[in-house]
Amino acid sequence: MFELENGIFVTEDTREVKEGGCFLKTAQNSKYIDSIDANAKVITPKELIDIWGLDSVKLIGITGTNGKTTTAAIIYSILTDLGYITGLQGTRGFFLNDERLEDKSLTTPSILQTLHNIKQTKEAGGEYFVMEVSSHAIDQNRIEGLEFALKIFTNVTQDHLDYHKSVAEYRAVKSKFFLDESLKLINKDEIKKIMYNEVNTYTYSLEEPSSFRIDAYSLSGGITAAINNMGKVATFKSNLVGLFNVYNLAAAVAGVKLVTDKSLEEICEAVEGFGGVSGRMEVISHNPTVIVDFAHTPDGMLKVLESIKDRDISVVFGAGGDRDRDKRPKMGLAAAKYAKKLYITSDNPRSEEPKEIIEQIAAPLDGKEGVVKIVDRKEAIKKAISELKDDEVLLILGKGDENYIDIKGEKIPFDDRVVAREILGIS
Repeated sequence: MFELENGIFVTEDTREVKEGGCFLKTAQNSKYIDSIDANAKVITPKELIDIWGLDSVKLIGITGTNGKTTTAAIIYSILTDLGYITGLQGTRGFFLNDERLEDKSLTTPSILQTLHNIKQTKEAGGEYFVMEVSSHAIDQNRIEGLEFALKIFTNVTQDHLDYHKSVAEYRAVKSKFFLDESLKLINKDEIKKIMYNEVNTYTYSLEEPSSFRIDAYSLSGGITAAINNMGKVATFKSNLVGLFNVYNLAAAVAGVKLVTDKSLEEICEAVEGFGGVSGRMEVISHNPTVIVDFAHTPDGMLKVLESIKDRDISVVFGAGGDRDRDKRPKMGLAAAKYAKKLYITSDNPRSEEPKEIIEQIAAPLDGKEGVVKIVDRKEAIKKAISELKDDEVLLILGKGDENYIDIKGEKIPFDDRVVAREILGIS
């Protein structure tokens, strides 16, 4: 519930509507509208946008299976460094002027919460609002009424099939975001996986000809890359690692170029100011090398593992309970492709038995050496670190910067980064 104007409050929860109050009718709550007070005022998200005068804030929405959080954070960082007041909303919460105003929630919260965050951005003098857009939010129309200055597509692989039922349905939902004539930026190397309206569409790539193409790149000691925008070339440098982050950086540079009047050179210079996202390829220790990342899909794991495939890899990972079961054996195969030692453990088992999830992950790895199954995630991390050699790297995957583990409906405090540091004896 938030103040609408002149002491009148607006809510999207029928239980909170008071006489003379205001109810925000949305795609999700419209079926309950008959239960609200007859004297309550009813408005739509578009009407609320008009009342709060939010059209002055330019919205940038990013969707895709992987890369949403990092790409959004890079765009936020670049725009901020270029002098624009910018809001950022996503998996990690709501940020404004380098301050976190809201803690982690859904990737894309309710439309009322989103509009309130845009309102706060506007009141701070903000020009841009960068937000992650999940497939659930697209399907449930939790972005109704929003008009985007730019929509970005990163990629689409298998995920959320517990909700979408099939890869085809999942892709169709993602595609819905790109069927209008708004300004769009699409990963050309993934373009065959979705449908989109060609009007106002720009592309970025590493492989295919595109509006913004990475001509050359180096992954030595971070990332150095040259990006070509219709013959104009500029170089950016970043301390991020991995080929997948070249894509994220390219999307961010291209996106900022499309929505501002800044030169490609200015934008690329601002890239270096981005220090990374907590829990995304976060280096916990250099000696031994221990890295924590959020990768929790087969494709996400492959991209992370490929980024350090020149090293001997150990990996700790699991799969969430009450979610897409089909991806579990694929995650096992993805890990086995590059890692020599696999420690399969719990990762938010929720209502399921962790042992059963672990067995489903390990099913295609029968007979493979170096596979260890440990239900207790802390013990798995401890064992992996104790067996790590100086020239090896340990990846702890799946949870990133999450600070809990969900077991039987109880969120027990647990942070991979904190646990790893405790075991290593570092602060």
